[in-house]
Amino acid sequence: MKIRIRWGAHGTEPSRESAPEPSPASEPAAPASVKKDDSIPTSATPAAVDAPLEPGIIEKLMIEAYGASNVGCVRTNNEDYFLVAPTVGLYVVADGMGGAQAGEHASKLAVETVYDQVEKLDLSHSNEETISDSLVDAFEEANRRVMDAASNDPSLEGMGTTMVSVMECGGDSLIVASVGDSRVFVFQDGKLNLVTEDQTWVNEVGRRLGIDEESLKTHPMRHVLTMAIGVSEQLRVHTYRLHPAPGTQILLCSDGLHGVAPENEIVEILASDDDLQAKCDRLIASARAHGGPDNVTAVLLRVV
Repeated sequence: MKIRIRWGAHGTEPSRESAPEPSPASEPAAPASVKKDDSIPTSATPAAVDAPLEPGIIEKLMIEAYGASNVGCVRTNNEDYFLVAPTVGLYVVADGMGGAQAGEHASKLAVETVYDQVEKLDLSHSNEETISDSLVDAFEEANRRVMDAASNDPSLEGMGTTMVSVMECGGDSLIVASVGDSRVFVFQDGKLNLVTEDQTWVNEVGRRLGIDEESLKTHPMRHVLTMAIGVSEQLRVHTYRLHPAPGTQILLCSDGLHGVAPENEIVEILASDDDLQAKCDRLIASARAHGGPDNVTAVLLRVV
């Protein structure tokens, strides 16, 4: 059996071409050659790789999914990476960090590692708890591999990545795992709710010190993460369980989207009658319209 998989990667121009279908035993293939997409403004050398709609079905739950990534308006390279793999019920967004190409390497390696680990699982007798544990194990393996890669290559020293994932686990259940400040939101009945908790200085230290929200927006520590993949042997992975109703949308995104695009614009886009591809394109366009200071990635799921 061939696994149909879509990898969001780093390039110099937007792409709507999909990756070749690797066999389960093979390493995930690199994305196909890229071509320009005029649907999203492109300045400097932006990058975006989009993943076509694919239905994911595990027992009762049926999901449509689409992913897109863009370099933004300021950066010259894209350190975000995403995965839409409906045939194994896995969706991931990672936001890399590090000098030169290190951030790109970290996010790609982390996402590919999680896919490798999940693809090997026997889910025939799994439940929510065992799948949640397996997803945490996959994050921990990604952490080890990123740290090992950095220790073996001086040019990759200091690299790391945030990562959020959603995994189907049978019935009407989804498991969410997160490290860092990439986020998962649920949009249902016209309301946008945050599922994940940021592992940042602002969230874990600043707010507990009672610093007001306006001051935190400009605080010198506002961009500091308290946890990331590849930074420390001790890894805290937050997990959550979702039981979404039909029609629910689930958004995975990097902080280049949730930290830039206003929430009311995100809500307006998700509430529209557009298909998932158009919604992802509009979300990215919104972040770019507000300056696009960082790479922007969105993976959008819809329960059908």
